[in-house]
Amino acid sequence: MRVPLDADHPDGRTRQAGKSGFVTMEAADDALQQARRDIRDHRLLARGGGPTIAEYSEQWLAGLRLAKSTMDGYRRIMRVHVVPELGHLKLDQLTATRLAKHYRELEASGRRGQRDVGGPLSGNTVRKVHVTLGAMLDSAIEDGHLSINPARKKRTVKAPTGKQVRAERPEIVTWTADELRVFLDWDRDVYDDIYFTLWTTIANTGMRRGEALALRWGDLDLVNGRISIRRAAEATVRNATKTTKTGQARVVDIDERTAEGLRRWKAARGSLSLDLARAGAYVFGTIENTVPNGNAISNRWSVRLAAYAKHRGAVEQKKVTLKGLRHTHATLLLELGVHPKVVQERLGHSNISTTMNIYSHVTPTMQRDAVTRLSALLS
Repeated sequence: MRVPLDADHPDGRTRQAGKSGFVTMEAADDALQQARRDIRDHRLLARGGGPTIAEYSEQWLAGLRLAKSTMDGYRRIMRVHVVPELGHLKLDQLTATRLAKHYRELEASGRRGQRDVGGPLSGNTVRKVHVTLGAMLDSAIEDGHLSINPARKKRTVKAPTGKQVRAERPEIVTWTADELRVFLDWDRDVYDDIYFTLWTTIANTGMRRGEALALRWGDLDLVNGRISIRRAAEATVRNATKTTKTGQARVVDIDERTAEGLRRWKAARGSLSLDLARAGAYVFGTIENTVPNGNAISNRWSVRLAAYAKHRGAVEQKKVTLKGLRHTHATLLLELGVHPKVVQERLGHSNISTTMNIYSHVTPTMQRDAVTRLSALLS
């Protein structure tokens, strides 16, 4: 029987494939029929069991068309958490049991970052490894290297579930309305912060850091109080943008105070250069009208928090991250009784279950408010 020399080019040159050592004619015929079924099912009869996991992962990654940040994440997962331990294995040597063992090893000592090397890896990261491997092995089936995907054998592999990942997440830290107001007043009046308008825009819209940094003046309708969120800053490429996390644009309403603050900010930018106030200019761009580095902006936020903590002295201060401003926005809206669907739309979540899973800490407050209102209605 003849099979392709190159599995990626089945119409090219072929070679004779055979096997000997059968005890009976019946056993030889069974093997022949199985080989024919393999050909029909597009499985390979390559010498040595096909490519290794390391070799195939390079081919698979090269064929993907995804956002650069996503591709960088996939490459890092394969480079750091898959190839070192599994890369030498042929694709058909990877079993569900071996995968399960690998996941348990990652959970126990898989950390490879700059700190805590050899420490336990989070369930969230192990789940990302599982999802990435599962997608690669699905492609290996389509390419004819495998007949089944060992990562899909849930009873054996037992990758961390979404529920387990959510249980591991650190508690969301947010400010109350009074705490947010006091901080912003200090940031404007005492610290005299050049980034004050950026912080207030995030706090009053709930947009992501990257979405705020990618805003252009043409996205703002300050007369009608609306902001169109069409893109986000690319975290891995300097001065580049990408689509929003869901791939869809959205519009959020803003109050007059926020709109007025943005008008003042636009005037300040325009005083530096008229080009910085044109429709295509970035609202919170650099003086060269490029997209700011997101990590640098987060570091500046941390500097402000440290200065604020020093200003308050012995008064206890919650450590709210820049993303915590977004969480604060959502939490305050939900506590006010705003419908979760509205909150979902403002935050740009793909579905309402995502919103409710993240902000489940607000549910008890919402329930108490509902009970109080019902009691008042029936009294």
